[in-house]
Amino acid sequence: MKGIRGFTQLSRRFYAAARAGSSLVEPLPGLKLAPGPAHSFQDVHVTRLPSGLVIASLENYSPASKIGVFVKAGCRYETLENQGVTHTLRLAANLTTKGASAFKICRGIEAVGGTLTASSTRENMIYTVDCLRDDIDTVMEYLINVTTAQEFRPWEVAELTPRLKVEKARAEQNPHIAVVESLHEAAYKNALSNSLYCPDYMVGKFQSEHLHQFVQNHFTSARMALVGLGVDHSVLKQVGEQFLNIRGGAGTSAAQARYRGGEIRLPSSSSLVHSAVVSEAAASGTGEAVAFSVLQHLLGAGPRIKRGSNATSKLTQGVAKATADLFDVSTYNVTYSDSGLFGIYTVSQAGSTDAVVKAAVAEVKAVADGGITAADLTQAKLSLKSDLLMSLETSEGLLEAMGTQALARGSYQSPEEFAKNIDNVSLTDVANAAKKFVSGKKTMASSGSLIKTPFVDEI
Repeated sequence: MKGIRGFTQLSRRFYAAARAGSSLVEPLPGLKLAPGPAHSFQDVHVTRLPSGLVIASLENYSPASKIGVFVKAGCRYETLENQGVTHTLRLAANLTTKGASAFKICRGIEAVGGTLTASSTRENMIYTVDCLRDDIDTVMEYLINVTTAQEFRPWEVAELTPRLKVEKARAEQNPHIAVVESLHEAAYKNALSNSLYCPDYMVGKFQSEHLHQFVQNHFTSARMALVGLGVDHSVLKQVGEQFLNIRGGAGTSAAQARYRGGEIRLPSSSSLVHSAVVSEAAASGTGEAVAFSVLQHLLGAGPRIKRGSNATSKLTQGVAKATADLFDVSTYNVTYSDSGLFGIYTVSQAGSTDAVVKAAVAEVKAVADGGITAADLTQAKLSLKSDLLMSLETSEGLLEAMGTQALARGSYQSPEEFAKNIDNVSLTDVANAAKKFVSGKKTMASSGSLIKTPFVDEI
């Protein structure tokens, strides 16, 4: 891709040692910034181009840069005819493009010590590159190729079939993934019911034209966000204007998610039972969604340390009174652009699953009945704020937050702004969120030896 190299003069590695005695919110002395309007340092900057492409960046002067392209093309946009196409696209990210062969992409990125990854959620496809700041030009060329110049050669697409089978098999063998996928399948009639993994009956069915058609319908400028850490905003904006100004229009929109409720049981010989019980919650970006997040941390959002237990959470303490067996219990809370799910997730011995699940649900009912204090609410808010800030400490977490917000709203909400929204949540808001779970139509998914696992209508 000619023209991308040399379009910017990127500064060399800014190590912390070079900043002795200098402020961390200003560039190094003598650094020549890209021309453009002055702006405050260490702020996230967002620009929407006339094409609809959103540019978001944070210049943190790190020696390493991370750049991602977010696309509204998750599995919720699949239809009955192409279910599993996004799983295939994830694996096809390193295939030959119109500008570079698969071998060149692999060797070119490895030569500079960079990485190229592709992932997806139910709403977005995400392509990310990591590299040293000095090598942005090199890896950016490959990132643009894999997101805008796909070729999908038939023989390369055919070679993806074994990898699809392996990933699908691994997902089915993981009880947590199996339960979450089944939970969405049972909860929704369409869109969000689509799996992140290719169904068995579609493995090996996708041809080059199927991938090209999906890309043509969904990979448009108006459905993309270009996000960067450790790169100047004007540089990223120039890349977007020059190389990501592709196919106009909003593309094919997804159907509105329709919640229905239901149950899926996955019997196995495992002595541990994974079980989730949820109701429809709130869409992302709403005040009600913030209330559900506070409720999640009030009840118990899971352990803070690997393989640890959240012994002080209300869920753990409540379930401990119902059984002497070992168990793990936490809240399940996920939001999407037009819906959400909230409930409890338990892992227990097969013989005590009935007691564990019912005791966990009873703890949520207690909150709905007003069984919380102002001190409980304050602690939950502090826990949620700390969880938010810790998620932004890593470049992966920060890039994901910037990308998803830029793509969904065309803006970025700072942690300070989100903290204010958390502070505005009242006891009544939290109680109402709990009542919505208690009174809502339930969805349940379970995996393991289910002889002592209650059915959803018995909870």
